[in-house]
Amino acid sequence: MPSQPQPLRIAMISLHTSPGDEPGSGDAGGMNVVVRHQAVAMGAAGHEVDVITRRSSADQPSAASLAPGVTLRFLDAGPAEPVAKGRHEEFVEDFRSELARLPRYDVLHAHHWFSGMAALPLARELGIPHVQSFHSIAAESTTPLSHGERAESPGRLAGEARLAAESDAVVAISAAEADTAITRLGARPDRVSIVPPGVDGTLFQPLDGPRAGRPTAVVAGRLHPLKGFDLAIETIAAVAPELRPELVIAGDVSVDYDRYAEELAALARDLGVADDVRFVGPQSRVGLATLFRKSTLVLVPSHSETYGLVALEAAASGVPTVVAASGGLREAVVDGETGIVIDSRDPQVWGAAVSSILGDPGRLAQLGSAARRRAERFDWQRSGDALVDVYRTLLDTTSAAATPATSAS
Repeated sequence: MPSQPQPLRIAMISLHTSPGDEPGSGDAGGMNVVVRHQAVAMGAAGHEVDVITRRSSADQPSAASLAPGVTLRFLDAGPAEPVAKGRHEEFVEDFRSELARLPRYDVLHAHHWFSGMAALPLARELGIPHVQSFHSIAAESTTPLSHGERAESPGRLAGEARLAAESDAVVAISAAEADTAITRLGARPDRVSIVPPGVDGTLFQPLDGPRAGRPTAVVAGRLHPLKGFDLAIETIAAVAPELRPELVIAGDVSVDYDRYAEELAALARDLGVADDVRFVGPQSRVGLATLFRKSTLVLVPSHSETYGLVALEAAASGVPTVVAASGGLREAVVDGETGIVIDSRDPQVWGAAVSSILGDPGRLAQLGSAARRRAERFDWQRSGDALVDVYRTLLDTTSAAATPATSAS
């Protein structure tokens, strides 16, 4: 009888943002959700997983349990307080030094480029595999926002290219992200694996019964220009008053863009829809699930998304989405079946799409039902298992390379 594979000791490294934080607060976003849920899934499968981040508060302990088999560890690097995302490049070396003090792992999996720059040299020193996930890939400042977010600190563009070239594996969340890693960053195609996300279909589930009251459109995420919240406001302004939904904006400002919420409120006033826009701040996972479940539709007007996890969570909630044709959103939403994908940033085009759904209750219900059925195919345990497969393939390759060939006698 074949022996069972040994459980792995896995480090999931997230230097600049803690997967223990609520998504939508500060710089916590979809990456936090992916790291946490994949870690929990791997812990449930019997692996020992450490999720490692920077201490951003003096109240944070050295370690805390996230789930069975999963420990959240805080390392001292820089001040024990929240800082702007761009400053984290200053803390890479200190973080690496603290990371080196931890027990040895079978694999280091870095999330975002800050983490990779801390982990890659250490992985080389220890002779263990280094896996890189970008979650977003920066673009030159002269390119459109659809190419990706701007580099928030000087070393990012060169750092991402180095990580793509030198990491033992690159894990992308979508085919779109994989293509960007290969074509823009120069990653070797044979080292790039696509591991789709999952969704908690018990937490995010359809409303039991009809929706009551005025239609609502929800847009959720970090309040950051890359997320296109301005287009969401312009969209509802382009919908006729008799059909116009209330726009609910859920999320918190990033430290780097602390005036963005004020700019959005001013835009709503200028367009005459201030009374139709409601800011509800960052939401817990339960709060976001409730918000989605009670909404009529969800908008994802981002300039760039590696996947667009909120679109999948909306789908699990039985709610159709109207999304930008950017990055992985083309994979998260099936155009015309689970929502509408728009290859335009013209508010009139978006307004017409929203109006077409709100004006046709039968189509609204059909899109929502199809979205839920598709979301049921995405499972976090399957996502975690796929990640372990990547790790084991690397470890098997490393082991084979380290074993001298036996010569024939």
